[in-house]
Amino acid sequence: MLILTGPQGSGNHFFSKIFSNHPEVCGWQDLLDTYWIGHDQEPFADLWSDPHLIPSYDWSHYDYYVTSISCPYRNDGKDAWPKYQEFITGLQRWGICVKLAIIGRDQNVLAFQEQRLRDKVTYTEFLDRLPTLLEYNPIFLSQELTYLYKEDYIKAVGQQLDFPVEFDPVVIQEDANKKYFKPVEANWLDPLIRQASKQ
Repeated sequence: MLILTGPQGSGNHFFSKIFSNHPEVCGWQDLLDTYWIGHDQEPFADLWSDPHLIPSYDWSHYDYYVTSISCPYRNDGKDAWPKYQEFITGLQRWGICVKLAIIGRDQNVLAFQEQRLRDKVTYTEFLDRLPTLLEYNPIFLSQELTYLYKEDYIKAVGQQLDFPVEFDPVVIQEDANKKYFKPVEANWLDPLIRQASKQ
């Protein structure tokens, strides 16, 4: 099972679509046809809430699974924090190989989005939990690199994870960061850079 996690707003839905698209992967299939769905409808949401349910899930239909959770996430309108260790060790006890991917996004964009949607910046709460997650040898995913390198980046990540991916360009059609940026008219370093470029 591939676990996708990161701060709220870092791209959990974005990467869920990317990694759920391959026919050999059991993931968030409903999200492939809808732009956004609440995390309470993520296929493994019940297992995140109560990792003791992991043995009761039918794991016989696929070889590859993907789940996504933000930290913190919203549960019944309140902030909640993933039970990372309980969830991961529960999967491992059941004989499931766990791979962890930590999602990143520009910290300024994260702060703007979290303040707008949650009335407070919360990515620092994820950073507090990062040392625990690093024990699981994660790879890091980047929205910015996905928009920049597109299919090449996703294929490379799939190879690093040894996880099947099928790239869909529609998922990255609209850069979600673009609305946060505007061109800079001038910067104090510009004349020096232009001068160096002429030499």
